[in-house]
Amino acid sequence: MPAFAHAAATQPLLAFSARVAGDDARTRIVIDFEKKPEFSVHYLTAPERVIVDLPATAFGFPAEELAARGLFKDIRYGTMDESSARIVLTAKKPVKLVLAEAQPNDNGSYRLVLDAEMTSKDTFANLVKTQSWEMPIEAVSDALGLAEHDNVFTVAVDAGHGGIDAGAAGAGTNTPEKTITLAFAKMLAERLNEINGIKAFLTRDDDTFLSLSERVTLARQGRADLFVSLHADTLAQKDIRGATVYTLSDKASDRMAENLAARENLSDELAGYSIKSGPPEVADILLDLTRRETQAFSIALANNVVESFEGQVGLINNPHRYAGFQVLRAPDIPSVLLELGFLSNLEDEKLLLDEGWREKVTGRLADAVRRYRDRALANGG
Repeated sequence: MPAFAHAAATQPLLAFSARVAGDDARTRIVIDFEKKPEFSVHYLTAPERVIVDLPATAFGFPAEELAARGLFKDIRYGTMDESSARIVLTAKKPVKLVLAEAQPNDNGSYRLVLDAEMTSKDTFANLVKTQSWEMPIEAVSDALGLAEHDNVFTVAVDAGHGGIDAGAAGAGTNTPEKTITLAFAKMLAERLNEINGIKAFLTRDDDTFLSLSERVTLARQGRADLFVSLHADTLAQKDIRGATVYTLSDKASDRMAENLAARENLSDELAGYSIKSGPPEVADILLDLTRRETQAFSIALANNVVESFEGQVGLINNPHRYAGFQVLRAPDIPSVLLELGFLSNLEDEKLLLDEGWREKVTGRLADAVRRYRDRALANGG
């Protein structure tokens, strides 16, 4: 029993409203209290659970307000004894809290904010092993979940599609896009890791389905300085061919970019993955400024890729385009989506399956990343 539970409970705290938002990568739980709650958080295994212990609490909100969603398959709460209460969050997979804090509301009440993020089995096991059950926790605060700076220039290489989401298929060989992007991703990561001072990792290294939000979260957890998502789509116009580099924008540069983004953003739904509400974000000036700076870096990266490809790798006309790709929405990581070519075009398909051409393209991409890194360092980035 947590230390604060031994205190005399003259009157229980009132929790008067609650809400849950998020997806299978990040989920936020907010509970409003009349007064500031003391609380402690612990982790339990078999199954993975997050335990939130509270003083005596009256839960005065409808049960549906705290209905399980996102990372959690079950949420239960209630009285433990006359001086304590408990919330039990049963997770679908290993999780950790990146934010656990009682924050003041404008009217004098408080909200308990719990931001959960997917994590590895090893990290969860370590949380269980190293935790203390003696005292209430100190507030954990990483509200933005922004990538931390370190001394290694790190690139997240994202192979588009995977698992049940096969993506497009080759017009001639019917080769699935997910197979082509994974082969490219592995080769690109290998080339990047050969460059002194650069470390690359894959968001997926096998035929596994990842939601769009999971891909972004894995990049952030890996402290990525760049995010490169690889694709090879199809178009109704089979004569169109060549590589295209996309950066994020709420307004698409053209109809083709808009249609491609809409199709890529359907990946989750096509795989039977449904999001009831978007991932939690903090809407403030700092985050907005971070997004703007990140977008400028993303455009610089896209320009480097185009420069590296010109005269060496076939490009579509107007090769740098932009649209609202969900996988590019990390507010703190410069990100591009690269359409390597179009599987609807027989000549592009032949190149995409050619080992020598893959080596050439990954070499040019690695060179673009190296030049971007060097310029960033020269400018004090």
